[in-house]
Amino acid sequence: MWTELSDPAIMREIGRRIRDYRIRMEMTQQELAEKSGVSMGTVVRVESGKTISLLLMISLLRTMGLLENIEVLMPEIRVSPMQMRKMQGRKVMRVRHKKEDGK
Repeated sequence: MWTELSDPAIMREIGRRIRDYRIRMEMTQQELAEKSGVSMGTVVRVESGKTISLLLMISLLRTMGLLENIEVLMPEIRVSPMQMRKMQGRKVMRVRHKKEDGK
């Protein structure tokens, strides 16, 4: 489902779901804003499918008890024993590509 949607459509769906959770929790937009430490305009924006900062989204999710769902969205990468041996305790901090000759 998600891969078939445009970015704005995904934002609208996320906003709809946040609104549905807020209503299920019997909270007004103002109450959610106050408990989250954000402006009511932020709640209105996200519920209408507009963009907000990730930091503000985290505040809303925390207040609504949904922060643990980030683990499903982006699970921590597990390192296999073979990869661990190959790395020999080094953690890769960045990726560099070799330059091609003539470029």
